[in-house]
Amino acid sequence: MTQAPPTHSTNPPAASPRLPIAVDVAIIGGGIIGISTAYALARAGVRVAVFEKGTLACEQSSRNWGWVRTLGRDLPEVPLALRSNQLWHEIQSLTDVGFRRSGMLYLQESQDDAAGHQAWMDGAKTYGIDARLLDRRAARQLLPASQRNWTGAMYSPTDGVAEPQLATAAIAALTRAAGGLVYEGCAVRGIERSAGRVSALVTERGTVATQAVLVAAGAWSRLFCGNLGADFPQLKVRGSVLRTRPFDAGLDTAVNGKDFTCRKRADGGYTVSQFGASMADIVPDSFRLMRHFLRAWMSNHNFVRLRFGKRFFEEWSLPRHFSADRVSPFELHRVLDPQPSRNGIAQAWERLRHAFPVFQDAQIARSWAGYIDVTPDAMPVMDQVPGLPGLYLASGFSGHGFGIGPAAGEAMAQLIRGLTPSVDMYPFRFDRYGT
Repeated sequence: MTQAPPTHSTNPPAASPRLPIAVDVAIIGGGIIGISTAYALARAGVRVAVFEKGTLACEQSSRNWGWVRTLGRDLPEVPLALRSNQLWHEIQSLTDVGFRRSGMLYLQESQDDAAGHQAWMDGAKTYGIDARLLDRRAARQLLPASQRNWTGAMYSPTDGVAEPQLATAAIAALTRAAGGLVYEGCAVRGIERSAGRVSALVTERGTVATQAVLVAAGAWSRLFCGNLGADFPQLKVRGSVLRTRPFDAGLDTAVNGKDFTCRKRADGGYTVSQFGASMADIVPDSFRLMRHFLRAWMSNHNFVRLRFGKRFFEEWSLPRHFSADRVSPFELHRVLDPQPSRNGIAQAWERLRHAFPVFQDAQIARSWAGYIDVTPDAMPVMDQVPGLPGLYLASGFSGHGFGIGPAAGEAMAQLIRGLTPSVDMYPFRFDRYGT
C-alpha cells in the first residue's frame, strides 16, 4: 500500500459529471472537514454536493501527522475527539482509512512534565477520557531502548492513528454511495443571495441553487469569507513532515517526545516531525491581524518560527476582492504546495535517532510540507457566519482537524440541519474574536 503524499498538479483534474441544478447544501472544500460533513448529511438524506478546486485532500488533509488523539487537546475539543474516535472505528469497519487504536504516549522527563499532564487529565476527566500516567518502568516497556531519561508518560491506550493519504478519498466514496455528490477541479467563485439569504453557489463551471453553503476551505477560508465581507482572523502556518522507508523499530505506539514526534504508518514506515518544525510566513495578513495573533506568537515562539520571504509578495499580489463572473484566485492557485523546512525536519530526525538509537538504521523516504489553517486561540470556528444567513464556516482547525474531522463534520451537519449538535459548539463560535 503506497502511502506517500502525492505530487499535486496545479492544473485542474479531468472534469467531473455535470453539475446539479440544485442541492440542499453545498460545501466548499474537499478536505477531511468538508467530506466528513458531506458524509453525515448524505447519510441523513440531505442533497449535498462538495466542490473542490483541486483534488480531494490535496492540501493539509493529506499532509498531516495522522494522529487521532484525545491527549493534550484544548478541553473544548475533547468531546469532539472522543466522538471522532468512535466514528473512525465505524468508518474503518466500512472502508480502509488506516485507523487503528495504536495507543499514544506523551513522554515526560521531569516532575514538571508530570504535573502538567496531571493538570490536563484533571481538567478532562469530566468527559470520561481514557488516559493515565505511567511511571518510568511502565513507559519504557512501550518504547525501544532509549538514551534519554524518560521519567514516565501520559498514556491513552485507545488513542490512535489513521492514514491521511487514504482517509478523505475513502470517506468521499462512502459519501457518493450514500447519494452525495463530489466535484473535483471545480473552484467556487462566490455566492448569490436572495432576500438576504444564500440562494446559490457560483462555480467556475456554473451556478448551483442551494439553501446553505459551508466554507470548509482550510487555508483558503479567510480569503473566501473576506470577499463576502466577513473578517475571519486566520493565518497559515507551514508544517513540515518526513516519512521513513518501511522499518521495524519495535515501536507501534504514537509518541510525542516533546521535541520530536513519530508514529507507525500502515506502509511499515514512520511519520516523523516536531512541533518546532512549524513556520509562519510573514504576509500582509500578518500585519492586518496582528492585534489578534501577537499574544499567540509571543507565547508560542519556541514552536512556530516567523520567516519573511517570497510568500509575502505572492500574497500581496493576490486580490482580496474579486467578482464571481471572472477567474478567481482559487483557479489561479489550485494547490498550496510549500517546501518543507530543512532545519526543522533535520532537527526532528536527529532527535528521534538520539532518543531511540534503533532508528539509526532507518532511511528517510521523503519529506513534505503543508499550510495549516490557524486561529488566534488555536481552536476552530464552527458556526453560521454572522450577517450572512445560510453561510456556515468550519475552518481554523490549527493542526487538530484530521483527528476530529469525522465528529466536526457530524456536528456541522447537525447545525446546518437546524438540530442541536451533540457537542457544545459555543467555544467555536465565529464572534468570539470580536471581529
